[in-house]
Amino acid sequence: MKEDIVNKLVSSPRYRELVAKRSSFGWLLTAIMLVVYYGYILVIAFKKDLLAIPLGEGVMTVGIPVGIGIIVFTVIITGIYVHRANAEFDDLTKSVLKEVE
Repeated sequence: MKEDIVNKLVSSPRYRELVAKRSSFGWLLTAIMLVVYYGYILVIAFKKDLLAIPLGEGVMTVGIPVGIGIIVFTVIITGIYVHRANAEFDDLTKSVLKEVE
């Protein structure tokens, strides 16, 4: 019985659509995050003086808000993925399950 369900699932065009959309969107967000993170690391490695520019009279430098910005950016793209997963991917999953049953 389970093999029959698995075969129906794998042969379903909606399932393949779900897997393709979810994978491509996940890889896109992963690539964006890697570019942002490794870009920051490369700036730290090769242009330390750029992030060492002081902001105001205190000890705050440009690097601190940029680092915090990267953390906030990570939270934002996670939220974007969760929103799309709840809106689009869950609907596709439900339709695939109805189709298979």
